[in-house]
Amino acid sequence: MKVTIHIWDLPHRLFHWLLAASVTAAYVTAKIGGALIDWHGRIGIFILGLLVFRIIWGFIGSTHSRFSTFFPTFSRLAAYLKGRWQGIGHNPLGGLSVIALIATLAVQVGTGLFANDDIAFQGPLFDLIDKSFSDKLTGWHNTAFNFLLALVVLHLAAIIFYRWVKKTNLVVPMLTGKKNIPIALAEAVATNHDQRFGAVRFILSLIISSTVVWGVSGGVSQLYLAQSQQQIAQAPSSF
Repeated sequence: MKVTIHIWDLPHRLFHWLLAASVTAAYVTAKIGGALIDWHGRIGIFILGLLVFRIIWGFIGSTHSRFSTFFPTFSRLAAYLKGRWQGIGHNPLGGLSVIALIATLAVQVGTGLFANDDIAFQGPLFDLIDKSFSDKLTGWHNTAFNFLLALVVLHLAAIIFYRWVKKTNLVVPMLTGKKNIPIALAEAVATNHDQRFGAVRFILSLIISSTVVWGVSGGVSQLYLAQSQQQIAQAPSSF
């Protein structure tokens, strides 16, 4: 007998689908290039904000969004491979995939902030390093995408495998937040299952991630420039 429980909170689901759409858009704009390359940069900064939000939410979000519940430790991986693992969120292999995706995206976005295309595009932090180092990071940026593409294909293959082999739909729970699980398992995890939305925690995460995006996209430098211009304007003229 199975029971329906709420497992994925709304911020977790929003992050998942916004990230999927953003990575797709970043890929398309990079391939087309031209006038869309500026949008590629903007989307990259948006992905940075999503990653910062997810990392914060991984510590203060609801139970199954927290890294502590699915981080792929050796003991958890061993238990899963032996068929002894029990849980309702990400299984240890799924957790390993999540960590790998976040890490690869962090490298992808981080290098993109300093990258250039030798034509018209420069990352928002390009001026902080010399051109030769930017060229090296641009190469890493392109290489990291190959790893990201492999992880995305593996992720899609896992979804298909679970759907047709294990008869478990992983897409619907990420849309609705609800999952059908055996009642015995639901009772076993009921004591530590926290699915509260946490509006204050959500707003705090959103403020921090938005601040990082603002700073990286030029907010700090623009603020410094405005202050410098104000100081010059207020300085007494001398003859």
